Amino acid sequence: MEMEREKTEQEQVQESGLTANHGNALQSEIDLSDRDELHDEGVEEEHVDYSHHTKQQLASVIKDLAKVDSFRKIDAVLREIKPLYDDLREKEKAEALGKFIADGGIAEDFDFKGDEHDNIFDANYKLLRDRKNQFTRQQEERKADNLKKKEEILEKIRLLADSQDAENHFDKFKELQREWKNVGPIAGPQAKTLWANYHALVDRLYDNQSIYFELKELDRKKNLEAKQELCARAEKLASVELIKDAIRELNELHHEFKHIGPVPKDVKEGVWQRFKAASDAVYARRDQYLETLQQELHVNLDHKAKLCEEIHDFASFQSDRIKEWNQKTKDILEIQKRWEIIGGLPRAKAKEVNKKFWSAFKTFFNNKNIFFKKLDEERDKNLQLKTELVNKAIALRESHDWEKTSNELKNLQQKWKDVGPVPEKFREKIFKEFKDACDFFFEQRRTQHGKVENEQAENLKLKEEICVTLESHTAAGTATAEVLKELQIKFSEIGFVPRKDINTIRNRYHEAVDKFVSAISGYSDDDKSRLLLENQLSDLRNDPMADKKIYQKEQAIRKKISKIENDISLWRNNLEFFSRSQNADSVRAEFNDKIKEAGDQLKQLKDQLKLLKTV
Repeated sequence: MEMEREKTEQEQVQESGLTANHGNALQSEIDLSDRDELHDEGVEEEHVDYSHHTKQQLASVIKDLAKVDSFRKIDAVLREIKPLYDDLREKEKAEALGKFIADGGIAEDFDFKGDEHDNIFDANYKLLRDRKNQFTRQQEERKADNLKKKEEILEKIRLLADSQDAENHFDKFKELQREWKNVGPIAGPQAKTLWANYHALVDRLYDNQSIYFELKELDRKKNLEAKQELCARAEKLASVELIKDAIRELNELHHEFKHIGPVPKDVKEGVWQRFKAASDAVYARRDQYLETLQQELHVNLDHKAKLCEEIHDFASFQSDRIKEWNQKTKDILEIQKRWEIIGGLPRAKAKEVNKKFWSAFKTFFNNKNIFFKKLDEERDKNLQLKTELVNKAIALRESHDWEKTSNELKNLQQKWKDVGPVPEKFREKIFKEFKDACDFFFEQRRTQHGKVENEQAENLKLKEEICVTLESHTAAGTATAEVLKELQIKFSEIGFVPRKDINTIRNRYHEAVDKFVSAISGYSDDDKSRLLLENQLSDLRNDPMADKKIYQKEQAIRKKISKIENDISLWRNNLEFFSRSQNADSVRAEFNDKIKEAGDQLKQLKDQLKLLKTV
């Protein structure tokens, strides 16, 4: 015992069994625990493609990311979405600057404040960075504190190992061992040294404290049982279906394996090799999984490359027809569904292929947005034009100038048809306003026309009764100028008759008047002609086209007067040539009769002209 206490720590390490091979086993154990973490990081999680996300979607992603505890995941997502968001923000800023300059602004005065999505993104990005920095500082502080604690524990174990008082050493050591296990991680460079010193001191403690040999051996047997149980659990992991779950549990087993105390020296290497073999079996499955995954990813790459070629032409698509844009949209969304069904891609190619696909995808929808924005502008103009037509129709709806207003509204209706479509949300409302205004007027006109038709039908009966009265006087021989004038006034005072009966009643009236005048006794032909003319002029006064018809009749009379005057002048001139003729007397008599008859007719026409001027 005395000699053992005098041995150096290095000698005790050698005697405890930590030979070169044993040290290599320990080094392998530590390296394997580091390897566990590396393998855990190497298992790829499902990759989310954010390249086609909008600003709002990216802001939502970073907002949800603030709830995630894994900083490794946070860093991975931030590295991908931050450049995408900055790119979208820069594009908006460039567009806003362009519009600012186009509106007359100066670039130096431009101030881009962003929108609510920018505020959300920036606030959460800063929050995550601050959390990460705080976490990193805390980790470093915790590791430094843990290092100090473990160094203190090592010092206590060293003092315990060197102490001559062996009483309660084992219990004190187990307490220190629990403290050691409960201390968290430390920085990597110090970990291997600490573990080596720990194992050396533990072996030294066990060797130096021979009084507790049986307890030590018993503890090592318990440790052996614990490590064998871990080996058995590790061996079962080879059959776990999800390799990610197997890797995760294996890491936990490695953590436990490291913190279980030493086992009997003769089985130490064997236990470790068994545990390592079980671990290697899981890693082999992982490697095979990754190899198969890579093959699948390359197959996916081929499929997605074909879809990139298929979607390429969509980027240059242009049309002025909504139907064609909608059909193309259905086609490209169908391609997108096929794209999303395909799994992930090799990491080295993912960014390039995704960029190629989503670039064409975004270009198509950007062109579509430009088309519909232009279409919306045209529809807004159409809305303004149709609003003006509605206002005009509303202004005319109360008018009682039926004919004129009817034509004006029909003209507005034609203009309405010529104007293109308006925005969908205003289509029914503005059409209803226009239709209601037109319908109101035409309904009022139909109502009024119904009244007019009844009045005209009644007027037709009254005029027919006057025609019957004229015909009765003519047949009875009681026709007089006074009766004619009285009936003539009544006839003129009666209003319009239905359009289809105008000519019939007018012809019947004139025919009845002609017969009535012919039947008046004691009147010369001139008197009767005058009565007929007066009757015709009275009829003209109530004609809507009175001015035109009076003018036409005046011109006709003047034309007849001119012709008769020319005939009389010609006949008088010819009388001089007939004075030397053998039949001169008879010829002159014939021409004189013509001249006299023409003179009477001329006088009658001039009287008619004078009478016409009184209308």
